[in-house]
Amino acid sequence: MSDLIESGAFLGAGREAVFPQAEFAARIAALQKRIVAEGADALLLTGPENIFWACGRQTAGYFAFQALVVPSGGEPVLLVRQLETTGARASTWLTDIRAYQDGEHPATALSALLRSLAPKRLALERQGWFVSPEMSERLSRGLSGIALVDGSGWVEDLRAVKSPRELDAIRKAASYAQSGMEAAIAVCASGVSENDVAAAMMAGAIAAGSEAMAMEPLVSSGPRSGIPHATWRRRELVDGDGIFLELAASHDRYHAALMRSAWIGQPPKAARRMMSCAERALDAALAAMKPDVPCAEIHNTAQAVIDSDGYTAAFRKRVGYSMGVAFAPDWGEGAILSLFSDVTRRLEPGMVFHLPVTLRDYGQFTVGVSETVIVTPSGAETLSSLPRQMTLR
Repeated sequence: MSDLIESGAFLGAGREAVFPQAEFAARIAALQKRIVAEGADALLLTGPENIFWACGRQTAGYFAFQALVVPSGGEPVLLVRQLETTGARASTWLTDIRAYQDGEHPATALSALLRSLAPKRLALERQGWFVSPEMSERLSRGLSGIALVDGSGWVEDLRAVKSPRELDAIRKAASYAQSGMEAAIAVCASGVSENDVAAAMMAGAIAAGSEAMAMEPLVSSGPRSGIPHATWRRRELVDGDGIFLELAASHDRYHAALMRSAWIGQPPKAARRMMSCAERALDAALAAMKPDVPCAEIHNTAQAVIDSDGYTAAFRKRVGYSMGVAFAPDWGEGAILSLFSDVTRRLEPGMVFHLPVTLRDYGQFTVGVSETVIVTPSGAETLSSLPRQMTLR
């Protein structure tokens, strides 16, 4: 029995994997090609998004340290907390999963694992957010004698263009997000609380199929809607309130986001003008999205519309960011790729972006609209069919 458990057969290795084994094998092969090209012997992954992309490993317990060692040839090795081994075997097709015990410092276990693998040049994700300075120092001490090189961005470069299976997952996530948005808009009315709206939004998305979201939805009303990234706080909606609504739903950890605006009663002329500008800026950006167009051009196209209407100070942000795999604290892949003024990478079919065009009278109201889109060989596939104009309630 113990041999079966160790092999993973007893626990059903891969039984909860989001994709077939061949999908992950192709990803590892592509990553190993990059490792060899960079002259490294192995790449150490610690970010939950990159680990998931490479092997399918997912859990709500990723707050506990985990690491995936991808050698330049051969099978990857996953290190997790002992409690997480069952889930690790179920969610991945990996054959080599190691564990550290509670009370054992994971840096000690990882150092021992790496020394047993004996890479001469080990690449690290130096730009990853998951490893604390204390953990980094412990690892550096434990790996003395091994040449450490920067492997930041190696996985992210591959994640930017999605496979057909990834795109299918994102389309499903987008349908859940639309269901959540429709439910939220439907309950907006005077006397309803922000909590009621948020509850309807989340219930609608989850009932449609969404799994856990990597970040909470954004629901704010009245003057609170003029605060970026404000969330619901029991405020009761009254006549004359603007309502800002944004969420991202997920399917197999792949996310798609959606933003809409609503108003209780008649919005002031300033809000109407801002909303018209936001819609036209989004339309212009979407029309510019084609393969081989630089990311900067998409942003600059939208920015030109905003500037011409005199709303430069009401925007001041990127027009979009990559979407795909997400774990808290962020539903986007903005650290991979942004649609912004200085980004020279060119669009490719299979890239996915969320384009949130928001204009604010800070501390008073926000209006905006967004779409999650897939870059296609001829343009952009928009993943929602929800009308973009402000909804009046």
